[in-house]
Amino acid sequence: MIFVGANIVATTFQVGASLAASFTLSVTMALIAAGSVAGAALVGALAPLGSRLRVPSVIAARPALGITGAALVAVILYVSNFAWIALNNVIAASACARVGAAWLGPAGASATMWSIALGLVATAVVWRGPRAVARADRVAVPLMLIVGVALTAACIRVLGSTREAAAPIVVGMTWSRGLDVVIGYQVSWILMFADYSRYTRSARGSAIAVFLGLALTSAWMMPLGAIAARAAGTSDPGAMLDALGLGAAGAVLLTLATITTNFVNIYMSSLAWKSLVPRARDGVVVWSIGIGGTALGALPGAWLEQYAGFMIVLGAMLVPVGGLLIAHYYLQPVQVDEPFIAQLYDAGGPFRGVLMPGVAAWAAGALAFFASESIGGTLPALVVSVGIYLALRHVVSRPRDTV
Repeated sequence: MIFVGANIVATTFQVGASLAASFTLSVTMALIAAGSVAGAALVGALAPLGSRLRVPSVIAARPALGITGAALVAVILYVSNFAWIALNNVIAASACARVGAAWLGPAGASATMWSIALGLVATAVVWRGPRAVARADRVAVPLMLIVGVALTAACIRVLGSTREAAAPIVVGMTWSRGLDVVIGYQVSWILMFADYSRYTRSARGSAIAVFLGLALTSAWMMPLGAIAARAAGTSDPGAMLDALGLGAAGAVLLTLATITTNFVNIYMSSLAWKSLVPRARDGVVVWSIGIGGTALGALPGAWLEQYAGFMIVLGAMLVPVGGLLIAHYYLQPVQVDEPFIAQLYDAGGPFRGVLMPGVAAWAAGALAFFASESIGGTLPALVVSVGIYLALRHVVSRPRDTV
């Protein structure tokens, strides 16, 4: 349910909208189906490591990348969540501003004001602690599901009259790049593969739960975004909801989705920062992340225009990380025992510094992703990162690196 709640969000809806002008509706649906399954499968494949290791994702990456190398992953997680917080706030603020203008006049029409308000509310709830988040989710998630059903009904109603040609949203996108956009969105969750599954008893069950939680919700929400964008002729969230006749109800969905998903974004960045600076005070970490992301959201226009490009960058950075972790834990013998877990936290142990096989495989996979635009970057990035990691492991190794 954590992954369901985190994926029934405005950004999932917006992925479909980012594809709508580049492809026919049937091609868009096919890309969403294939990308949702492929991306969720990669994240789900790593989820059992949480049950085995009982450590956060950044810590689990240390045997493959080294403590310093894994810190680079933590930095990416920390920084990228500022962008996610801003994106969520901007998308919801677009809808809220339209409704606010109708109800409150000019005083309620500022998207910047709504973006800042939503960011501060989410940060305040996380700052209050897990119980406050749980209470908020008990109310928000059922309401999100209800409004999501209403959104689905509205999209079905307008589907027959949807225009085949819409205003340009993404220029010059090939089908392979469109697939990378969908997969890139799914693998944006890869840096939290163990953060929640470490509390589960069943490795197999955690894999199934993560896969279904991501794949099913993406296969539901992304097509709605594509249909809405075609109906509106634009990817502006407020205009899409108006075109569906769901101005106020849609604003409720995007507002609740923004707040609940930013709970997760702030939590993930907090974990990443605490892995770098363990003694940092929780309250300072939470507020610095929430306010930083909220401040970025005060510039609404640029985020939506660059949305698809952001997915491509995330895919290039994160797909190779998934590949080298699969190579490390599944394609070679790794014995997980108490000494192994202890060494994950030993700054002077065998995982100290940067482990070059993992970092080199990561860099090579990212380059392969960008170099393979014409055929799609996901599969080449996976193959290259796995192959280079396994090859270099035979050349460069440290005691207790594999046990």
